[in-house]
Amino acid sequence: MKKLIVMLFMLVSSPSMAHEMTPTYPKLSPSHLDNVYKVTMEMFNKRQDVEYYEIGVFDKEWKPIPFVTSYQVIKLRYLGHVTFDVYIRKDDVSRAEYICSKSKLRKDDGSRTSVSSRICSKFK
Repeated sequence: MKKLIVMLFMLVSSPSMAHEMTPTYPKLSPSHLDNVYKVTMEMFNKRQDVEYYEIGVFDKEWKPIPFVTSYQVIKLRYLGHVTFDVYIRKDDVSRAEYICSKSKLRKDDGSRTSVSSRICSKFK
């Protein structure tokens, strides 16, 4: 009976795919601009159904913190890789706790169900 349950679980479960963002614990460093700090992040897309990812910076209570990057929404094809810089004001560095990327799903006429993924890295 136990073997049957294990086999059934293995057949029913499917692998979950998401995107990756590194480093896991990024460290902010002074940028070339006065009173502005910078972190360089990398992202890799493992999802065929998602091409767009939104970037966000949050405090420990998940309130948004102002930041600047080339694009707040990044287009990233399946198995694509992108490196991007995030800039945060010196006044906000002490409050910045997380940098996150969230998959943006397209509305589709089909009935296919998709799940949005959110990956966060915690500042050191």
